[in-house]
Amino acid sequence: MMSRSLFLLLLKLLVVVPFVAADGMIEVFKWKQMDYYNRGDGSASRRPDPSVPFVFPGSRGKRNVTTSRDIPVGIGTRNSIADNNTDSYIPYNNVPMGATHFRGRLFVTMPRRRVGIPSTLNYIDMRRDGAKRTPMLYAYPNFELNQFNNSARNLVSVYRTTVDACYRLWFIDTGMLEYPNNRQQIRRPSIWIVDLLTDRVIKRFDIPESIVDTGRGLASLTIDVPSETQCGQAHAYIPDLVNSRLYVYRLADDGMWSFEHNYFRFDPLGGDLHIGGQSFRWDDGIFSTTLGPQQGDGSRDVYFHAMASNNEFVVSNRVLQMESNAARSDHGNDFRVVGSRGQNKQSTMHAYDPRTGVIFYSEIQTNGVGCWNINKPFSPANHGIVDSNAETMIYPSDLTIDEAGTIWVMTNSMPIFIYSTLDSNVFNFRIWKQDVNEAKRNTICE
Repeated sequence: MMSRSLFLLLLKLLVVVPFVAADGMIEVFKWKQMDYYNRGDGSASRRPDPSVPFVFPGSRGKRNVTTSRDIPVGIGTRNSIADNNTDSYIPYNNVPMGATHFRGRLFVTMPRRRVGIPSTLNYIDMRRDGAKRTPMLYAYPNFELNQFNNSARNLVSVYRTTVDACYRLWFIDTGMLEYPNNRQQIRRPSIWIVDLLTDRVIKRFDIPESIVDTGRGLASLTIDVPSETQCGQAHAYIPDLVNSRLYVYRLADDGMWSFEHNYFRFDPLGGDLHIGGQSFRWDDGIFSTTLGPQQGDGSRDVYFHAMASNNEFVVSNRVLQMESNAARSDHGNDFRVVGSRGQNKQSTMHAYDPRTGVIFYSEIQTNGVGCWNINKPFSPANHGIVDSNAETMIYPSDLTIDEAGTIWVMTNSMPIFIYSTLDSNVFNFRIWKQDVNEAKRNTICE
């Protein structure tokens, strides 16, 4: 039995040393509607050319892949006026998707899912506008490159970006205008690389039609660089959420190949979603990849998951980087089940942090950020909650970690935009951040 003196000592310690709680995510920016320093000139030339084919020549006879997002509820009524508007800037139609930070610049993407989007790739100048709660966006690397009708070499639509160990910004341009009832693939989907130290485009690679017909499902990519001194040996892992494939791109010689596996498909039991007051069903396949720590033999595990699923899977980068493996009909045990995060734990993006040994997840049904320490068994009991808020963190669409160990999260209320109507009098879009050590503190992920 505890003595009275020991009890009083413990009580005193509890009073003197208060419980230290984690801070969760810190709100950095918020917008009711997005705005730009350069909105464009309002010319009707920003409209898609009606003579442009919906798909590239040679692919008309191939299977037209549709998803559960193709016929959203009520979409015709809400967009009937906006879609006939010729303005180059329609505030309501601008829904941000990605957020990536690099040394004072926060890159924000605006995929062209509607008309009236001045620039698809943008940034916030943190030194100039970091203190503003609702900053405007600069087009990146410039406004001209974002005008898709001005040149066949210009950007069309970008979903997310990533920065590699060699200070390069990578992204996929889907080449597609995803306007409701008027979807057009006006360019080949392409891989872009920009040198962030000079802001010069150093690579554009058009993805061959033999790899993929259209760019609809190419919403993210992960870059695998052996070291900062081997920048030319980079590989990119590109999930295709529509066709349920994983593409591998080799920078050294522009080689590219495609993997297919049942683990890339959505889980029929994980597609029913309830977010932001909306109930709907999605069937998004493999959505996000992230690299684990380097093993003793120099290899790294590549963790991945479908978005319409609660499960996580893994494969070695040694498997992915060998092109001949992609042609195998039987992959044996190369692709492995890690486990389930638990019910209603569907995730868009996730990222591994080498400082903490933690993978952080953006979780759409919990409207927040979750975590798992890879040194612990993968089970629902070992998945923690960094932060969650059904009012202010609706649909975390992106999660990235910068070189300083700061997590950046975009929340964009997308289900409300698709299935209902955003209230332009309230804050619909937010960017959050948190130090990785603070994010895991006082969670099961420590």
